[in-house]
Amino acid sequence: MRSGHTVAVFGAYGHTGRFVVAELRDRGFVPVLSGRDADKLRALAASHPGLDARPASVDDPASLDRALGDAAAVINCAGPFAATAAPVIEAALRARVPYVDVAAEIEANLDTFTHFADRARAAGTAVIPAMAFFGGLGDLLVTAAMGDWTAADEAHVAYGLSGWHPTAGTRDAGAVSGQRRGGRRVRYRHGRLEYHQDDLPTLKWSFPAPMGAREVIGEFTMADVVTVPSHLAIPEVRTYMTVEAARDLAAPDTPAPTPVDERGRSAQTFLVEAVARSGGAERRAVVSGRDIYAVSAPLAVEAVHRVLTRRTRTVGVASAGAIFDAPDFLRALPAHMSFELRR
Repeated sequence: MRSGHTVAVFGAYGHTGRFVVAELRDRGFVPVLSGRDADKLRALAASHPGLDARPASVDDPASLDRALGDAAAVINCAGPFAATAAPVIEAALRARVPYVDVAAEIEANLDTFTHFADRARAAGTAVIPAMAFFGGLGDLLVTAAMGDWTAADEAHVAYGLSGWHPTAGTRDAGAVSGQRRGGRRVRYRHGRLEYHQDDLPTLKWSFPAPMGAREVIGEFTMADVVTVPSHLAIPEVRTYMTVEAARDLAAPDTPAPTPVDERGRSAQTFLVEAVARSGGAERRAVVSGRDIYAVSAPLAVEAVHRVLTRRTRTVGVASAGAIFDAPDFLRALPAHMSFELRR
């Protein structure tokens, strides 16, 4: 696909932002490099001759307007999204262009749904939060598993990560979320978010081959508890994480990801299984691939492509599963992940 569309990338020099810039270029888009650090932008622009670098700050609306100038869409890769999402969404609404972000922060995503739903709908603009590995992918999987069901009793998303070397951005976002929760944990039960201080259980999850049965941390809650209930009638949404990955994330000395291939991906692998249950029936959807940060780029860029080519189901603030045909979306990325429905 050769689009020629210009897409602003806020936080272009960050770990995920670099993957997004590369994916945009591979797919024929013209990225505009933007972010708060002018020196990092210049260094990134030097490695991408011909691309425009436009420094911008969330505290300076005029600079954001310049960054979005002639853009057809904007992808926000700059966390913590508690600080960046609202200002960049505001700029997208002023420019009347679609907004996509890769936020994994539960409260930041909830803020987007709460504060921008009416305005984005009235403007006829798509605002898609959490269009990444956490939040967007799980929502697409649950939606695909549901199929023709209009409601379910519960949904479960199990993350089988071989390990997790968090970026500095992941750690910063986690710190901000922890402060917002006052150190409490969060889960989605009885149709609402609950904040609690219960210990998290260790359980067994039987992943499909080749992963098999693994120990997971129960109620290791991710952004799926915002995206899935935003459009699906499911009162219980639970997420799980393999213990190895949870321990890596918790350890303060776990290093950042190290690239091991020509695309800059790490050696990390993932297998994600979503299960929807209604009465005695059960439906499943599975994806597998490599590097949770790298795979967020094709997810976000495919979302922009579909919005710009009008392959959407709604406008306003919407999760991936609400605005896109979930099975079709997941099947569109065979170079980045394998997808299978199990019913």
